[in-house]
Amino acid sequence: MNAQPLTIALSPCPNDTFIFGSWVLGRIPDIPGHCSRFFWQDIQNLNEAAQQNRFDIIKVSAVQALKLQDSYTILACGGAFGLEHGPKLVTRPGISRPRRIAVPGMLTTAVCLLETALERDFEPVPMTFDQEIAALQRHKVDAALLIHETALVYKDYGLDLLLDLGKWWQDASGGLPLPLGAIIVRRELAGNRSCRPKIIEDQIRASLHHAHAHRASINVFMRSLAQEMDQSTLDDHVRAYVNEYSMDIGSLGQAALDHLQTLLDR
Repeated sequence: MNAQPLTIALSPCPNDTFIFGSWVLGRIPDIPGHCSRFFWQDIQNLNEAAQQNRFDIIKVSAVQALKLQDSYTILACGGAFGLEHGPKLVTRPGISRPRRIAVPGMLTTAVCLLETALERDFEPVPMTFDQEIAALQRHKVDAALLIHETALVYKDYGLDLLLDLGKWWQDASGGLPLPLGAIIVRRELAGNRSCRPKIIEDQIRASLHHAHAHRASINVFMRSLAQEMDQSTLDDHVRAYVNEYSMDIGSLGQAALDHLQTLLDR
């Protein structure tokens, strides 16, 4: 029997490349009966692709996963939950009340949090996350909402922190983990016995276990797609967003998603 194609779209951020790297590189067997094809896109493009039902399995912002539950099932593993870190609002020295803020796409969790924290009192300027610092340095915007590994090294660019949304979430949620990204699967695919959610979850967990056991080869793969090349920065990113909730969101992870849903419902 010919293997059925399985399309999987991810972001090039280090937590995705770490979690899925062993699967991508063929270090673990593919899902029986399927031939997986991987695609790499910016998170905003992934959010839009999910709306268009373009991929079987796709990484999206947590807020987008919640909005698309009629069409997709949220998997219990593979996503990104912050424990201490989160998106960061940064600016050039001397600016305390930014008006125009570069944001990494209007469908992202980061923007949802910022809109809530600032009561929507700003002008968002959407762009891909890797363009934000340059736009800020060139005075095209007053501030930038940073995500992925760049949020960990904003000081290296001479920027000041205005708001740490990870800390803001901790206060607002009563200490719940911060749901930033989720892996979702099309509901039509979820009904396929050979590729139901548990099978996909087992595959993701196997890839993650393999990555932990073979860091050297996964580090090379992460650097090939990362925005920041410094290995210590990539390691910091993995420590920040690859954690127990990457293996299973559990009851606290679900409570965090429920709390995020209340922000969407306001």
